[in-house]
Amino acid sequence: MIAKKCLFSEIQYLFEEYIQGLSSPFDSFLEEHILASAFYMLQEGSKAVGYYAIHNNELLTQFYISRPYQMHSQKMFSYVLEHHTVNSLFVPTCDELFVSLALDKDFTINKQAYFFQDNQAEIIESNVTGDESFRPANLEDLQQIQQICGDFLDHYERRIESGELFAYYRGAELLGIGIVGKSKLFKGLASIGMFTNEAYRKQGIGRVIILELRKWCHKQGIKPVSGCWYYNEASKRTLESAGMVTKTRLLRINVT
Repeated sequence: MIAKKCLFSEIQYLFEEYIQGLSSPFDSFLEEHILASAFYMLQEGSKAVGYYAIHNNELLTQFYISRPYQMHSQKMFSYVLEHHTVNSLFVPTCDELFVSLALDKDFTINKQAYFFQDNQAEIIESNVTGDESFRPANLEDLQQIQQICGDFLDHYERRIESGELFAYYRGAELLGIGIVGKSKLFKGLASIGMFTNEAYRKQGIGRVIILELRKWCHKQGIKPVSGCWYYNEASKRTLESAGMVTKTRLLRINVT
């Protein structure tokens, strides 16, 4: 079996096969790292039987081999680590093969993030009432969003124009923003998130935003997912209070 650099389009059918084998989806954080990675095809003779991906020459974000060839997975996994300057792995626990191969190596495991899914229960009312409004952001909101949210996101103007940002107001005061990023890898899936104005935190603003984003996704026929840093208990509680549940973790595993 040999490895050679390739384009994502050359192994996309293998990626779709990989997606079908996951026990749950992952959010835009991992997706963005994968899409920004360099891809390598694993070949048995002239047949592509697997692939792997490396971000910034040091972070292994994908490793997959088709089931008929998985007897070679341990050998090829070792090959990848020996022939690249990989110092860490991003391993979602929904990827059984990748998790198992990493565990075989007795590497140091660090907990990076929670991945959340919709609990599929009926959405409760979010209590947007009176002089409050939750709506798609427009360019008139741009200055206040930049002032309140700072470097929480990049390219605010582009995100507004693409319909990714939502604004939550009380009168003229921006309480927070919501973000919806449609997945480039999973069909009918979008990552949702929020940022709350620091002056209005611990008042349930984040919960309202997530509830409204869930509602918007359902109306669009899209399944919402989300994520947060593993040690951000406040974000975890907010997501759970708004009907998101987690059974999947992202692990950052150190090779050296």
